[in-house]
Amino acid sequence: MELPYDEKDISSIFNYSRRLVNKCLRDFTDTTHEYKGKGGLGQLVEKVLFKYDLNNRQEADFSYIGTELKCTPLKTTGKTNELHIKERLVCSMINYTKDWDKPFDKSHFYQKCLTMLILFYLHEKGISKLDLKFLFIVLWRIPEKDLLIIRQDYDVIINKIRNGMAHTLSEGDTMYLGACRKGSKGDSLMEQHNSTIGAPRRAWSLKTAYMRTVLEEVKQYNKDGAYCNYEPFAHTKKDLFSIEELRHSSIEDIITARFAPYIGKTYSEICDLLALNRTAAKSKYFVITNAIAGHNKTGNINRSEEFTKAGIIVKTIRLNKNGNIKESMSFENIDYQEIADCNEWTESRLYEIFTSRFMLVVYKETDSVLTLSESGKRQEPEYALHKVFFWTMPQTDLCIAEEYWENIRQCVLTNHISPEYFWSIKDNRNFHVRPKAQVANDMTANPNGGETRKYCYWFNNKYIKKIVANELQPE
Repeated sequence: MELPYDEKDISSIFNYSRRLVNKCLRDFTDTTHEYKGKGGLGQLVEKVLFKYDLNNRQEADFSYIGTELKCTPLKTTGKTNELHIKERLVCSMINYTKDWDKPFDKSHFYQKCLTMLILFYLHEKGISKLDLKFLFIVLWRIPEKDLLIIRQDYDVIINKIRNGMAHTLSEGDTMYLGACRKGSKGDSLMEQHNSTIGAPRRAWSLKTAYMRTVLEEVKQYNKDGAYCNYEPFAHTKKDLFSIEELRHSSIEDIITARFAPYIGKTYSEICDLLALNRTAAKSKYFVITNAIAGHNKTGNINRSEEFTKAGIIVKTIRLNKNGNIKESMSFENIDYQEIADCNEWTESRLYEIFTSRFMLVVYKETDSVLTLSESGKRQEPEYALHKVFFWTMPQTDLCIAEEYWENIRQCVLTNHISPEYFWSIKDNRNFHVRPKAQVANDMTANPNGGETRKYCYWFNNKYIKKIVANELQPE
C-alpha cells in the first residue's frame, strides 16, 4: 500500500501529521472500530492516520528515521480552561530479567525515544476515542543536556535492577526518567534478576514535571499547533548546570559540591560571603539556599529549567539545639476538583508530589542572635548551614500516603471538607491537612457546588525529624 507520506523522511511525516491539529480521527475515517485500553488511541492513530499495521516490535514506530509515535492527554482546569499535562509519558515496559545488563545506548528507551512525534490531545470523559480532539503536533528530540541527566537516571534504575532491588524502585529515585508503576492493585508481581522477591510492573517514562515543561515550551512557540524543538528558534533558557558539568557529575553531586564550602557557616557569614543583604523575612534561609544552589544564575532554583523538569522540591529545615523541629512542612493547596476527578492514587497530583526528589537543606540553631530591627528589640536565634541531602519517600511511607489521599478524596466526594474529617497532626500519621496561616480564610471552588475553604497538604514536624535523624546517623 502506498503511504500518503514518505516514511523515510521525518519532515514529510511531521508535515503530514499537521493535518490532525484541531481535528479528531473521525474526520479521517468511517470506521467505528476502537481499540481498548490506554494504548487504544495510539493504535487508532497508527491505523487510521498513518495507515500501517499494528505490531509489537521493539524498534521505533517510524523505524527508518528512528522516531517513536506517542499520544498523550491534556486536561483543562479552572474557569479559564487552561491546558495542563494530565500524566507522565510512558515509553516502554521494563523487563527486569533482560534489561539489567543493557547499557543506556542499547536500551529500548534510547533506541525508541530519542526523537518522538508527540500528539497532544484533549482528554474528555465518556466520549469515543475517535472523537478526541488533537491540539498540538510536536516533533521532540531530547536535548543533549536532558539526555545526560536521563542517562544518569537510567543508571540509577538499572543498578537497582542489577542488584535484585527492583521491588524498591520509586519514581523519586531519579530526575527526568522514571520507573513508573503499571497495572493495578492485586496484579501478580514480576520475576526479577538476582532476587527471589517479586517486583511490581514498571515502565520507562518521562515524568509529569518534565512533560509539563515540554508543554509550556510548545504553548509558547508553536505555529498553528505544530512545533519542532530542534529547529533554530531564537528563545534561550537559563541553565543552572552546564553541559560540561553534567558530563562529569550528577545534579546531586554538583549541588552538594556547591554547598560544601558553606557547611557550618551562619546566616550572617553566608550573607557576607555571597554579598547578600540581610533580611528579616521568614524566607531568609531559602534566599541563601537559592543563592548557593543557583550559583547566582537564577532568581529561584525552583523555576530553573533543570529543577522544573525534574520536579525537584527544595525545602529548608531548621533544627533547634536539641535537634527538634518546631514547624511542620507545607506543600500546595489541595485542588478539590483534581481530587474528585482522579480515582487512581498513582495518577494523582499528591502521588506526583510525594514521589518527587526532595532536596532538603538543614540549618541548625547556634548561640548567636540575629537582630531583625533597628531598635534591637526584634531578635531571634541565628542558624548555621548543617547538612544538604537528597531524599525520596520510602515505599512504606508511600503506603501511608495513599491512605492519607484516600481520606482526603472521601472527604471531598462526601462534601466533608472540614478539619474534623481530615487527618490532623495529633493523629501522628506522618501527614495532616490544615490551611496555611496566610490563606486561612481564602475560599476556592467546591466540586459539590459553591465554595469552600482552602486546605493544604502537610508533613508532620515529627515526620521531618525522623527523616533528618535518619540522614544524620553516623555511617
